Amino acid sequence: MKETANASAPSEITGSRIREQRLARGLKQAALAEAVGVSPSYLNLIEHNHRRIGGKLLLEIARVLVVDPSALTEGADAEVSALLDAAARAQGDLGPESERIDELAARFPGWTALIAAQERRVQRLDAQVEALRDRLTHDPVLSEAMHDVLSSVAAIRSTADILVRETDLDPAWRGRFHRNLHEEAERLSTQATGLLAQFEAPDADVGSPAETVEAMFEAAGHLFAQIEAGGEGAIEAVLDRAPGMDHPKARAMGAARLADYARDAKLLPLAPFTRAAQEVGFDPVALVARMGVGVAPVLRRMANLPMECGAPPVGLAICDAAGAMVHRRRLSGFALPRVVAGCPLWPLYRALSRPGQAEEAEIEMPHGARFHVWAVADIHDGADFGAAAHVQGVMLIMQARPRARSLALIAAGPGCETCSRAACSARRAGAPAV
Repeated sequence: MKETANASAPSEITGSRIREQRLARGLKQAALAEAVGVSPSYLNLIEHNHRRIGGKLLLEIARVLVVDPSALTEGADAEVSALLDAAARAQGDLGPESERIDELAARFPGWTALIAAQERRVQRLDAQVEALRDRLTHDPVLSEAMHDVLSSVAAIRSTADILVRETDLDPAWRGRFHRNLHEEAERLSTQATGLLAQFEAPDADVGSPAETVEAMFEAAGHLFAQIEAGGEGAIEAVLDRAPGMDHPKARAMGAARLADYARDAKLLPLAPFTRAAQEVGFDPVALVARMGVGVAPVLRRMANLPMECGAPPVGLAICDAAGAMVHRRRLSGFALPRVVAGCPLWPLYRALSRPGQAEEAEIEMPHGARFHVWAVADIHDGADFGAAAHVQGVMLIMQARPRARSLALIAAGPGCETCSRAACSARRAGAPAV
């Protein structure tokens, strides 16, 4: 049977995928060969990657095996590849051959899925630990709550000390001290209950209003079909279905973030933006030139691309003029703090000092992973004459890949509080090296 040329060259391990799919279905090589009209010896050469395959024969084999042809020709999808690569890098010098991820996915799809699922769980747990550490150290709400608890404890201790030492107190004064002791004890109970509630949210990933909004975006994959179709008029319906949005502060923050999303969606409709992104190879610089709009909307919009369009995994960081994160999309290997500012060496913060001037660089994290980043600061809300402008910084993050243009390499980290670069000249005074 004659092969037909395929428009795109199949992977060199397509034969291995065919063999694994055949064995998974308990089908003998001779039976598959007969079903597709080739000799068993020819199929054996294909399965051992000694013969290339495409066109009609590939489609016929896929039909008999009841799989999509792309499952035989394509490598592991971008998300799985990124997860397996992250798992390998985490082992340092003991890591397996990351260049054979496609082969692993083709030959052992079940084990590949298991490793990817475990890496997702590790990343989720790491993110929770990072968020809790961030909040315990820097969250002003928790800091104030802890201050109130300690103040009440000090007041109770002082009052109790007086009652113990002064045995001949006037009955009226003694009664006053007892009332103070009772009131402080009740206040302490209320404060402790409120403090405990900060860590007993129904969802372990959701605590503060900001975390609740972030969880809503993560659950949606940062893509809201209703808003893409209905604009700002669909925001309330999205909020009504999202967990935790009955909390007034969380709902207000969620509405503000979704309003920003709706404005970007109106400026850059998803379908033509996705096609343009595919045509330029998901290069933000080329995409800005193609779309003819500002840099910030393009960077934000790239974080909304659907996974099935072939876009690489991305991270997104949006901060206010003070450097605090107001929105983020996390990317494996690139830690984005929730409460405090990130690394002062990030182009995100350099962009804040020069609104409108875009920045592009490559960042190397302490563990060796490299990331390509694009950043810009723009006026988020138009200011009236004489009023201060509301500036926001936006940074898009991708795993580093081969590129045509050379970039400055920045040795950076996740932020001074959690960075292991002890000798960094930009380290904040007093920040411990970890």
